[in-house]
Amino acid sequence: MGTCVRSKNEVTEEINSRLVSENACFYSVQKLLTSRLISRKLKLKIYRTFILPVILYGCESWSTTLANEDKLRVFENTVLRKIDGPKRDEMTGEWRRIHSEELHGLYDSPDVKIMKSRRLRWAGHVARMGEKRRL
Repeated sequence: MGTCVRSKNEVTEEINSRLVSENACFYSVQKLLTSRLISRKLKLKIYRTFILPVILYGCESWSTTLANEDKLRVFENTVLRKIDGPKRDEMTGEWRRIHSEELHGLYDSPDVKIMKSRRLRWAGHVARMGEKRRL
């Protein structure tokens, strides 16, 4: 899966390549994620097991900007909307997309926030390394 580290610590290209890989992974399991025969709980497990690790590979070394985090959040919202499917509006009876606020209400917190916790965990690991350890 390889990751590319630049001297200027620019991760936009890396995130774009992760999104391309993520798209391929998403479309390979799209029929499962949109199936009405599979529970939402199992669909989320598929998402967290197969799709999320592809995009977060190497995220411990990323210094992301808000624009980069927004790209990741948009993709995540797209996948979560596919998992839930369209919703019927109770007032008008029409089918509509789930709004972002509703998505965040259904799912405790966006999984993209895992990046920050992974970065902190990695920083703690590096801080505990002895000085005799070779790089």
